[in-house]
Amino acid sequence: MGDIQHGPLEDRHRELGATFAEFGGWLMPVSYAGTVAEHTATRTTVGLFDVSHLGKALVRGPGAAEFVNSAFTNDLRRIGPGKAQYTLCCKEVGGVAGVIDDLIAYYVSDDEIFLVPNAANTAAVVAALQERAPAGLTITDEHRSYAVLAVQGPKSAEVLGGLGLPTEMDYMGFADATFDGVPVRVCRTGYTGEHGYELLPPWDRATVVFDALVDAVGSAGGELAGLGARDTLRTEMGYPLHGHELSLEISPLQARCGWAIGWKKHAFWGREALLAEKQAGPRRLLRGLRAVGRGVLRPGLAVLDGDKPVGVTTSGTFSPTLKVGIALALIDAAANIDDGQRVTVDVRGRAVECEVVKPPFVEPKTR
Repeated sequence: MGDIQHGPLEDRHRELGATFAEFGGWLMPVSYAGTVAEHTATRTTVGLFDVSHLGKALVRGPGAAEFVNSAFTNDLRRIGPGKAQYTLCCKEVGGVAGVIDDLIAYYVSDDEIFLVPNAANTAAVVAALQERAPAGLTITDEHRSYAVLAVQGPKSAEVLGGLGLPTEMDYMGFADATFDGVPVRVCRTGYTGEHGYELLPPWDRATVVFDALVDAVGSAGGELAGLGARDTLRTEMGYPLHGHELSLEISPLQARCGWAIGWKKHAFWGREALLAEKQAGPRRLLRGLRAVGRGVLRPGLAVLDGDKPVGVTTSGTFSPTLKVGIALALIDAAANIDDGQRVTVDVRGRAVECEVVKPPFVEPKTR
């Protein structure tokens, strides 16, 4: 682990009373008014998140889209300019398609694809692309070129519309706009399960956009939100977090991300391993666990069927929406555990009874 990285708005967060923690090598605001209040605001009104730690990369040159499509799992041909797509960057590790990262690809043009990977994996994604890029293509790490501000919740469109920013694009669409002289890319994306947007202003001019959003979100009855609420919101949706539900040891099929694989494509990294795993059936599958009794579930806990270990939790939290403990867990396929079945989770020597459910735990409103 190198030196801790700092985002463009850290001073602002300190002024606004944030508590901080290290995440993915970056010092990040964890909460302001408290995780539950921030979570609830995002589900009921609007939450504002600074997620500038997220990576950014640019693939540019003749055939950029074609090259990216030959690298990542999803089929870029399903979308076109002005649209974004969730996809995975894989590599074969010991016969399994391990996940270097999951990311969003923004289709700017046939010759320009903008990527948003996870903070800690940006360098690895960029290096993998650079290593295989044909002549004429440039792949650049743009991590500190753009900030990322997420405005999420039922009042998100109202907040952006009030600032004269575009809101009418479809889910996973984006538009380039200007706010107060600052260029900003506005994307109908997010990690909360709510109707929302992610804004990408230049790193060194992010304060102008952020300050206006703080005022607008406050006027709409919303809250500034930190990493704590981001995690409880995405866990309620069953969204994978790299390093928890996806990794070099956990394949897209095990994490139930098969929908993000272009099976009809002739080439992408990890294709042969994924086809073999699809045919054989993954040896374990991501499931949701909802605590029946009291108990807060955390990552890395043993899941038992009777006294037999059948899996391990990958993420776990108290759900502010449902007021119960919830978790995501990798369960052995051979255990034949069905949705609705009861299992127990070993929480520091105490058996917490849980029902196996299919995520999401809360109905998404992204569309």
